[in-house]
Amino acid sequence: MLKDGTYAAWFRTPLGEGTGIVHFVDGKVWGRDSIMLYSGNYQVAGERFSAVVTAKRHTEGHATVFGIDDLVIRLEGESNGTIATCKGTADAAPGIAFEATLILSRQAETEPEANSCLPKFALSRLPKLSSRWR
Repeated sequence: MLKDGTYAAWFRTPLGEGTGIVHFVDGKVWGRDSIMLYSGNYQVAGERFSAVVTAKRHTEGHATVFGIDDLVIRLEGESNGTIATCKGTADAAPGIAFEATLILSRQAETEPEANSCLPKFALSRLPKLSSRWR
């Protein structure tokens, strides 16, 4: 089952590959990478899921994995609760196969104690620069 949460995403087509962050919450999906923003909807049925995602360029840079800046991607996949894999195509590039692997981010199991003591800073304990750097 695809769980609500934040996922690290690795995706590829025959034209290239990339990574990003994607959030899945209550049927809505959104995220970004270094050049694109994603938003859309998804549905879950047991271990299977499907999504329709709109991708739009937010920053100039390298070519997208589809070679097109603004597009709609249709995906189908499955999840074991921690890792999801999916495949799909973009409406504007139907002959280009898209694959993605999503890895659920986990929250830290324990938080540091608020009252924990930090070691005192001691300038004398820092390494000395050689005279060449002074």
